[in-house]
Amino acid sequence: MISLAGRDILHGWGKFVFTGIGLGLLIGVTLVMAGVYRGMVDDGKALLDNSGADLWVVQRDTLGPYAESSSVHDDLYRSLLGQRGVAGAANITYLTMQVRKGSEDVRAMVVGIAAGQAGSTPGWPPYLVAGRQITRGHYEAVADVASGLRLGERVGIRRNQYTVVGLTRRMVSSAGDPMVFIPLKDAQEAQFLKDNDAILQGRRRTEANPALNRPGVPGLLDAVLASQSANPYVNAVLVTLAPGHAPDEVAESIRRWQRHTVYTRAQMEGILVGKLIATSARQIGMFLVILAVVSAAIVAFIIYTLTMDKIREIAVLKLIGTRNRTIAAMILQQAVALGLIGFVVGKIAATWSAPFFPKYVLLVPADTVAGFAAVMAICVLASLVSIRLALRVDPAEAIGG
Repeated sequence: MISLAGRDILHGWGKFVFTGIGLGLLIGVTLVMAGVYRGMVDDGKALLDNSGADLWVVQRDTLGPYAESSSVHDDLYRSLLGQRGVAGAANITYLTMQVRKGSEDVRAMVVGIAAGQAGSTPGWPPYLVAGRQITRGHYEAVADVASGLRLGERVGIRRNQYTVVGLTRRMVSSAGDPMVFIPLKDAQEAQFLKDNDAILQGRRRTEANPALNRPGVPGLLDAVLASQSANPYVNAVLVTLAPGHAPDEVAESIRRWQRHTVYTRAQMEGILVGKLIATSARQIGMFLVILAVVSAAIVAFIIYTLTMDKIREIAVLKLIGTRNRTIAAMILQQAVALGLIGFVVGKIAATWSAPFFPKYVLLVPADTVAGFAAVMAICVLASLVSIRLALRVDPAEAIGG
C-alpha cells in the first residue's frame, strides 16, 4: 500500500509538488518570523554584552536607559567609585537619531562613551574589525558596519561632522539600529543641542528676567547663561564589579546610599525582553498562529481533493477486502509527504532569505525541530477529514455508473 500511495502521488505529481512548494513558502515565512523574534532577543542580549557592565545606575523610578529615558548627573560616577565592590564606573549616553551620511540619512543609535580605553572602560566597543578606537576628545567616531559607513568617511551628527576612525560588528541597539560611538562631551551636547534661534530667544528671556539679571550683581547673568548652555547629565552610569562581589548586594548598597535605581544584568535583560519587545513578540505570535491555520487549511484542501479524485479506486480497494487502516495509512502518507516537501522548501527559503532582511534574523536549530514537529502534526490533523471521507465510501460505488 505504500507503493500505491507513491504511485498515486506520481500520477498527480504536478499538483502535489506545486502545492508542496506553496506550503513550503508559508513554512519559510513562519521560520523567518520566528527568527526575527530570536534576532530581537539576541540584539537585546548583544546590547548588554557589548556594554561591558555588571550594573546599570539610572534615574530613580525609571526603566532606563534603554526602555525609558533616564537622566543622572555626570559626576555621579565619582561617588560610585567609592562604593564597596565597585571596580569601575563610566558615564554613558544613548540617543537614537538619523545621522547624515553624505546626502543620505542613516538610522543609528549614537553612543557617547567616557574617556578611557577598550577592555577597561565600560561602554566602549569591545573589538574592531577595522581601524582604531577613539583617541581624541572630539569629532571622531567608531561605527558598526551595518551603518554602511567606511573608514575615513564623514558622518553628520547634529551640527558637527565626525570622521569614522574604526569599524565594529554586531554593536546594535535593541531595535537593531547600528551604533555610532562618539566622545561623551560631544554626545552630551548633541542630546540637548538647540538651534541658533532657540538659543537667542532663550538668552533674551533670561536677560528679561529681573531675578536673573540684577544690576547690582555683576556676572550673574553670564553665569546663568553659561549654566544653560552646558549639559551636566548622562543617561546612565555603567558599573563593573570587583571579583568576589555579588551583583545583587552591590546594587542594593548603591540604591540605599546613592538613592538611584540600579539594575543587574538579569533585571536589565528582563526589561528588554519582557517589556521593550513584548508587544512585537505578541504580534509575531499572532502571525505564527494565522500561518499555522492557513497551512493546515492548504494541506487539508489538497489531501481532500486528492481523496475525492480517487473515490472509485478506494471503493474498489474496499470491495476486494482492503482494511480501513490500510486505506487510512495511504492518505496519511500522502499528507506526511506533502509536509516533508513543504518543510524542506520552507527551510531552504528561510535560510536563503534571512541575510536579506533589514533586521537580524536568527535561525536556531531548536526552532527548526519545533517547526518540523508542528508541520507533521498539522499534516496529520489535516488528513483526518480525508480519512473520515475515505472510510465512509460504499464499496458498491466501485461498480456504480
